[in-house]
Amino acid sequence: MFPVGPAPWPRLRVLWALWALLVVLLAPWRLWAIQETQECTWQVVLNNLESVGKNDAIDHFVDQELYTVDKVFDLLVDAPIDRDEVRGLGADEWERPWSCTLLGSGHLLTISLQTYLGFPYYLKINYSCTGEVSSEALVRKGHLTGLKPVVLVTFQSPVNFHRWKIEQLQIQMEAAPFRSPAERCDAEEVCLMSWYTPMPIKNGSVVMRVDVSSNGLGPFIPNKRFHVNINGFLERGRDHELQFTVGNELFHLIPRHFVNVPSRPLWYTVDQTPVLILGGIPEEKAILLTDTNFKDFFLVELSIDSCWVGSFYCPQASFTATIYDAIATESTLFIRQNQLIYYFTGTYTTLYENNHGSERWVRVLANECIKRLCPVHFHSNGSEYVMALTAGKNEGYVHFGTITDGLVSFKLLPRDRSVCNAILVDNCSITWAVFIAGDYNLLMLVEIVGPTSSKYFQVVSYDLARGLEFLMILGTESYTNFPMVPKGMSYNPYNNLLLIWGNFLLQSFNSENFIYLADFPKELSIKYLVNSFRGDMAIVTENEEIWYLLEGSYQVYQLFPSKAWEVYISLQVLQQSSRYAPNETMVTLFYEDNKLYQLVYLIDNQQGRLIKRLMPVEQLLMYQQISKEYVLERQGSHLTLSFSNFCPFTVMRLQELPNPQIYTRQERYRAQPPRVLEPWGFHSENSLAVYQGLVYYLLSLHSKYDKPYADPVHDPTWRWWKNKKQDQDYYFYLANNWRSTGSVHVDMTSYEKIYDLKAENELPERIFLDKGTSYSFSVFLTTRKPEVQHGPSFQVLSPVDLAVVLADPDCIEAMVKEKVLVNRNSVLFWVTLSDKRSCFDQGISGHHLMKTSMLVKVLGSSGHCFQNTNRGPRMQSNLMVPVLIGCPPGKRLAFDITYTLQYNRVQNKHYFDCVKVDPEMPCFLFRDIFYPFFLIQDLVTGDSGSFQGSYVLKVVGGGPTLDTIKEYSEEEIYRFNSPLDKTGSLIWTTENTTTTEDLAFNIMSHNSLGIEWLCLENSPCHDTIPHNIFAPEFFFKVLVSNRGVDESTYCDYQLTFLLHIHGLPLSARRAFLILLVSASLFVGLVILYIVCCLLSPYMVKVCNILRWKINSIIGLESNYTYSTPSDSRAFSHSGTVSWRSSRLNSRVVYKGAEENKAET
Repeated sequence: MFPVGPAPWPRLRVLWALWALLVVLLAPWRLWAIQETQECTWQVVLNNLESVGKNDAIDHFVDQELYTVDKVFDLLVDAPIDRDEVRGLGADEWERPWSCTLLGSGHLLTISLQTYLGFPYYLKINYSCTGEVSSEALVRKGHLTGLKPVVLVTFQSPVNFHRWKIEQLQIQMEAAPFRSPAERCDAEEVCLMSWYTPMPIKNGSVVMRVDVSSNGLGPFIPNKRFHVNINGFLERGRDHELQFTVGNELFHLIPRHFVNVPSRPLWYTVDQTPVLILGGIPEEKAILLTDTNFKDFFLVELSIDSCWVGSFYCPQASFTATIYDAIATESTLFIRQNQLIYYFTGTYTTLYENNHGSERWVRVLANECIKRLCPVHFHSNGSEYVMALTAGKNEGYVHFGTITDGLVSFKLLPRDRSVCNAILVDNCSITWAVFIAGDYNLLMLVEIVGPTSSKYFQVVSYDLARGLEFLMILGTESYTNFPMVPKGMSYNPYNNLLLIWGNFLLQSFNSENFIYLADFPKELSIKYLVNSFRGDMAIVTENEEIWYLLEGSYQVYQLFPSKAWEVYISLQVLQQSSRYAPNETMVTLFYEDNKLYQLVYLIDNQQGRLIKRLMPVEQLLMYQQISKEYVLERQGSHLTLSFSNFCPFTVMRLQELPNPQIYTRQERYRAQPPRVLEPWGFHSENSLAVYQGLVYYLLSLHSKYDKPYADPVHDPTWRWWKNKKQDQDYYFYLANNWRSTGSVHVDMTSYEKIYDLKAENELPERIFLDKGTSYSFSVFLTTRKPEVQHGPSFQVLSPVDLAVVLADPDCIEAMVKEKVLVNRNSVLFWVTLSDKRSCFDQGISGHHLMKTSMLVKVLGSSGHCFQNTNRGPRMQSNLMVPVLIGCPPGKRLAFDITYTLQYNRVQNKHYFDCVKVDPEMPCFLFRDIFYPFFLIQDLVTGDSGSFQGSYVLKVVGGGPTLDTIKEYSEEEIYRFNSPLDKTGSLIWTTENTTTTEDLAFNIMSHNSLGIEWLCLENSPCHDTIPHNIFAPEFFFKVLVSNRGVDESTYCDYQLTFLLHIHGLPLSARRAFLILLVSASLFVGLVILYIVCCLLSPYMVKVCNILRWKINSIIGLESNYTYSTPSDSRAFSHSGTVSWRSSRLNSRVVYKGAEENKAET
């Protein structure tokens, strides 16, 4: 029976009988009904730049390139936007954590931070309330009463931490009101308006959560979460219309695709998948595809070849077009049709430096017969995984797929022999496989056929790291007289819970000892499990029944079909809910934000539609208690209902919670829209563009703050305003007098990093624990019936007990202290969770964290205790918190250049910088002792303090200029840094005697005696050639690491920075050569001077002779005359006389010169 709801609707007389029950159930909400509070909800859609102000525009996140808003910022000539500082940043200071591509260009921007950029989308925010017809009037009312939506965007950390930095980043923005220009309206009317915020994107992140809340003014609107993910499987065509790259969109949902079709599981990488897909549409090579967690969706017919390669080794009975298995990862989609599997990699420029997007579906393992795809729900080691189970010739093997940066590769496991050969059986088949990333183990559910054709099952463990090491963890133990037929397995890495399911349910927390859950009917067969990985799960059977299990308990609850479901459906009919219909079919079941949701196909009034709705688990469990545990008591002349409450407490409250950021590692920035000088406070397209540029630049400061040299102020926004803070009052004066340029005022205090978030009286989403750290809180419980013990001392016994269940007690420990509050009929428990310093080696910040968990539960309260909230009942008493052990994200080691300069100046009695001063990289003199100091900076909490631990310093590269820096090999690093070196290659030395265990390197600390630079003969800095008249310089690439020498933390702090050393000495040979050349040049110049002085009279004489000859030639040519041909004789005679006359004159002149010389 496939319908989720009951097939026949309850009759009218049944509805009348439920009125009394309805009154009882709604008793806790009587005060709310009296207050007549409107139920309002936020509405958020995505708009691109062209859709801003349009009423019904809804876009999908396709464009991932940024655009420039420089022209808008050029108008802000008298604003605290330091344009020169922005343009002065060099390209080498820009890391790539933020996309810098022009919109639609497809090429990276080469001007780096020399421009303000904007994001390609806005978030358009409205709200609606029940009973209100006009949502436009509601929005106007909210704006006039001071309502401003507050948007919190959370970026999901990337899978590949080798390429991108692991961080938990959030930005909180206040929405800006914008009046729609699409329609004309009178001057006194606001007409259509909405609120807008930029929708930022971050490289390495394709999944974003958007939480919308109110600023506390206007109507009460509960917080709401939206999923805004990048869809890398859409592209813009030539006409700029969106089209799918994986196939063609089908615009009609046909009932035969969903009605009476079995539901199927939704498989994806938890928290990392931007696009979800779901197959199972009968006889159609089509899938459901969504980038909003099924808030909306597409039906897409896939462009695959639909080939069926049947052969004698592939036992495929028939061909079908149905997509049976579908798995979504961060960037790649996998499907199975018949025995073939395909994958398609989306276009995500924010994930890869080079686009690895597929042009068409890629068929892999074409020569294999694949009978099933198995998902791996969690990523590890920077990659995601998927497993393909084979049939036919490679029966007993698993194809293990790895997805890294969109690149897919498969390898056959086990490597040397099949599972059948390893467990010494002739005929076996792998039914299911589970990959445990923390242990690097592969668990396989193996079906074995005995000699008499009898079947039995075993679970086989295969170690991927050490090769062929098989361990059978489940043999032929008998748990029941009924034949057990296992179908699959499920594993939760946070609490180590392994579930084996079929027509039974086995659970184990150590993969050795199993517990049989007898509450699950053996007549049913489980089709799939849906795990929240937060302490509960849903079970779907072959006949579409839905069951519910709280991890750590042994009771299984039936949600559908049940009497509680009939009661709930009846209440929905009374409320005329549109989300339920007489004829409905469940398509899938999945968890989102720790809540269980259904994807259901409804047929109402012969119209079919596919909707996503909440599965009311808490309400169903409440109705089950009420329907089972009630008695009729006579009071006077009438009967009254009396219900038993099995919850041992009336109030459960968490207290004394510490500030969350130090444990959750959430970095949060705050940005507000610029103030507009407009009477109604409405923004324009230009002011929204300014908002885009400010948010972009705020996040870009965050991205480039992770640099080796620490700033004097530990805050990424310090550089933005450091030159404008003194003029803050001036800009405020301009804004108050409406004189700000561009009619926009930028408040410098509106863009900051938040370090002091307060706890919200609930346990955090996750906890990070470093070595020896602890997390403490208290639980306040008000009991129902106090128990008093009389005796020598009056004592109140607590009827409630608090238990703390640890998934890995060898790694973490919990301490619980109890205090009974007699006068308040309450009990207060203090809980402290601590790391035991034993289960983790050192690692880079955020890398290879160990998953474990803590479960806080009140004994005897599982499934019985609920708290009424404005969003409905919420389950209490079971609080499961994932715990991640290791080096938390957001911690780093930085070179404390400020204190290093100060201390070196004091110790060396002087300080000489380079001739060309670089404020970002000061120089140090070679002959001075170098005293380095480092900081441990917490980017989440803002703490910054001196590094007190031990570390190893190595020079791993260098060169005389920045362009000639080279990396050294491992052998060279040893020779240049090890005190054991005997080749004369040491670059530096120290007087410290502490070394590593192998004596290879010196161990330094903040109390070290300093570094003396050597640059011995065989070192790369020896005999550096100067490029000018100043002393030689050298750039050392220095690596500082505390790995293996510092036991105070799990963090492997690795810092690589450049150190500029000047004043290097020359070698003796080169110094002598320079001296010889210099002396030779000096002596040569002296000799040349003497020679010139001795030969100067002769040179004067020669010059006079030359001058006389030149004058004679000039005089001779000036006396020539020319005549006609008839007078040639006269011309000849005249020329002869002139020559003789000039010769006589020259003799007279020469004679006079000799007489003058004789007189001198």
